[in-house]
Amino acid sequence: MDKPPDGDTYDVAIIGGGMVGASLACALSHLPLRVIMIETAAPQLGRPPTYDDRAIALSFGSRRILEGIGAWEHLASSATPIERIHVSDRGRFGFTHLDCKEEAVPALGYVALARELGNALYRTLEPTAVEQLAPAELEGFRQGTDGVTLEVSTPDGQRSIHARLMAAADGTRSLVREQLQVPAREHDYRQSAVITNVTPSRPHENVAYERFTESGPIALLPMSDNRCGLVWTWHSDSTQEPLAWDDDTFLAHLQDAFGFRLGRFLRVGRRFSYPLRLLMAQRAVHGRIALIGNAMHTLHPVAGQGFNLGIRDVAALGDVVATAFRDGLDPGGPGVLDAYESWRRRDQENLALVTDGLARVFTNPLGPVRWGRNLGLLFTDLFPGARHGIARHAMGLTGYLPRLSRGLRLD
Repeated sequence: MDKPPDGDTYDVAIIGGGMVGASLACALSHLPLRVIMIETAAPQLGRPPTYDDRAIALSFGSRRILEGIGAWEHLASSATPIERIHVSDRGRFGFTHLDCKEEAVPALGYVALARELGNALYRTLEPTAVEQLAPAELEGFRQGTDGVTLEVSTPDGQRSIHARLMAAADGTRSLVREQLQVPAREHDYRQSAVITNVTPSRPHENVAYERFTESGPIALLPMSDNRCGLVWTWHSDSTQEPLAWDDDTFLAHLQDAFGFRLGRFLRVGRRFSYPLRLLMAQRAVHGRIALIGNAMHTLHPVAGQGFNLGIRDVAALGDVVATAFRDGLDPGGPGVLDAYESWRRRDQENLALVTDGLARVFTNPLGPVRWGRNLGLLFTDLFPGARHGIARHAMGLTGYLPRLSRGLRLD
């Protein structure tokens, strides 16, 4: 393969500078590798906070990974801990709860503003040697025996970049996955998530709520200033209704669906929606290319695990690259990326199965299914061992953990 000039030759090229791609860049910045991150949009840092800032749920395991890559110190002061999780089925007897005290951790997870998390990752990257190419667009790529050559367009013209390993973190509509023609299992839930922030009259006391209703699950995440991030699932043919309601009407319907556990809802911000679908690529590795994050898997948000699954991809891929470097191996060479795929496959498939099952079971109107799911919730609440197992999985603390998942740097 013809290589570009040495200045355009890298060990790792990361396609996508979103939260997952930037997390991988931070992780690899601790290794003496030449890394470039290519992103379509220039980062927008320093924007003032607003009431409508979007919330991201971080598991306790994701906090450890962020500690390992060096980003948590920039985020800790603004992240809101989740100390308890309350799960219930509206109008029925089933409920369960999880508590950080039972798990002997300071928090089951955290809620961070997407803007703050992005700022923390880019502040972590600033002093490193990782090259950030943005705005830039991947036009195409070709693989050879010694690497991948990328054709990238920038405002200054076309660049050819050669990398021994390419990591695709370019989202659900991944250009890389599509050009590789990787088969994927897909399912349209015919649902959309309505997202906004609300303020209740009572303190949220760092409790997250998951309430299953006839229209779909309602998730409320505790945020700063006693706000709650709301994710409300609706049937796709009804989604325009909550978007069109005025604020008072929206709050009245939310009150009816959620109840008064948080008192009255006093304020709602701007509302957005996006369609929900399941996507699971059949393989994560194609030659010297690895898929991570939403390029590999997109889940229903019922368990709030999307970003957490993606950053666990980062931890595993970073670990195998660091091990290859330590052993003097090519980071994109034969066998190296196979270890990443085998390490991540079970977690990816299990979480896809769980979220898909929850989305289907808790929207099924049949009486026997309703009874079964409520008995399941009660069983979970009555038996600490069951709650412990669910909590450990939700926190991302099961199985053999990569170094980053133990809060350790890769170097």
